Amino acid sequence: MYQLNTSSITTIHLLGFQSPQIVNNFFFSVLLLIYWMTLCGNLLMIALVTHSRDLHTPMYFFLTQLSIGDLLLTTDIVPVMLHNLLYNSGVISFAGCISQCYVFAFSECSECLILTVMSYDRYVAICNPLHYCTIMNSNFCLLLAMASWSLSFLLSSIVTASISMLDYCHANTIDHFFCDLPPILDLSCSDISGVQLEIVLLTTPVLIVPFIIILMSYSYILSVILKIPSVSGRKKAFLTCSSHLIVVSVFYGTLFGVYVLPNQGKTLKIRKVLSLMYTVVTPLMNPIVYSLRNEHINKAFGTVARRFFQNKDK
Repeated sequence: MYQLNTSSITTIHLLGFQSPQIVNNFFFSVLLLIYWMTLCGNLLMIALVTHSRDLHTPMYFFLTQLSIGDLLLTTDIVPVMLHNLLYNSGVISFAGCISQCYVFAFSECSECLILTVMSYDRYVAICNPLHYCTIMNSNFCLLLAMASWSLSFLLSSIVTASISMLDYCHANTIDHFFCDLPPILDLSCSDISGVQLEIVLLTTPVLIVPFIIILMSYSYILSVILKIPSVSGRKKAFLTCSSHLIVVSVFYGTLFGVYVLPNQGKTLKIRKVLSLMYTVVTPLMNPIVYSLRNEHINKAFGTVARRFFQNKDK
């Protein structure tokens, strides 16, 4: 896909959180539990939607796409963190660092686009319910999902190819717990202004534009909900999009906090904590938020559980 120009760098040293080993051991246990719960939660969500006919709807189809992106993201970041915490060694090869950066960019781009598609799905369901089945048909949903993954692949490939062809000198220390784009660029001894401009231009269609679309979708949704005469009707309509709204708020809130807002006055520890939110917490939170108070998912889980124990007894 691209050719690495490693210059004199062969390894990267990730400083992580720079805590005593006893604190690292505690973080290791917590992160291992979170990682296990994230894998189980997202795999269970995919399995339920796949095997339950009641969940064969656009909303749950896009939810499986979101779970796939979460699995990619957490598997890209957390195992390296666990190894570094356990052995107090944050050494990763330069090629491995670039690969981690690529998977991270790919999964983040896809999550931004999938969340945008899900907001459009909720907009059609609430604002144009009579034509929902006609608009959000299976072919159109598949096309939206393929477009999201393809655009994410293209944009992340271009960005990663650009940073991999820069010249890197002797500095090989990154004050972070994973290979993010800004700290990798800081290691380069080339002129990075062109790459920075490219990143800004390419992140606009996957960060700013989707965020605007989501805001517009929810402004229309809110106006429709407020016009519903009954309190129970307004509550039911709001519940259909509340889970998505929570996930979007946390995801975009942390992304904007790290990459968009000015860095002045923002310590490295704050940036790392915010990065933990969208790389570790959000992938765990998504299946939990979407399953809580969701009758369809709870019903599907109960059906699958009963089938499992019935087969086990036989």
